[in-house]
Amino acid sequence: MKQNYPDAEDANEPVTVLYTGSREMRPEYASPHAAGADLKAALETVLPVAPGERVMVPTGVYMALPQGWEGQVRPRSGLAWKQGLTLLNSPGTIDADYRGEVKIILINLGHETVSIEPGQRIAQLVIARAPQAEFQYTGSLSDSLRGSGGFGSTGK
Repeated sequence: MKQNYPDAEDANEPVTVLYTGSREMRPEYASPHAAGADLKAALETVLPVAPGERVMVPTGVYMALPQGWEGQVRPRSGLAWKQGLTLLNSPGTIDADYRGEVKIILINLGHETVSIEPGQRIAQLVIARAPQAEFQYTGSLSDSLRGSGGFGSTGK
């Protein structure tokens, strides 16, 4: 049974990708239903990352996203769990008008030095809608059940 979703026709907007590396290093989805495409380390040699150290890892990926869309760079769960590697600005945002190389800021939160291998999958790229809001400035806001409660207030 086919379901109708708003904007289903344009859910697969084309993303133009310029890749400066080999075909094997291109971003790709690991499974048919994966939300994120794997980004790989475009390195010449192994990059050691000491505990507490942060590094910026090139991917060789440049892209042109359609207006109203963004790229979200997210950690890979296996690297985070097994090695303590994660992204500092997560999710990182790639704006539709950015044309520079996508680079990944990794930090080692583990207790051992971790080696990043050339071609290793280091992050995921999710393409998502990013509409711009129209900000309306006012002197007050409407009431809500939650009100100004935050940081755990709904778990009480």
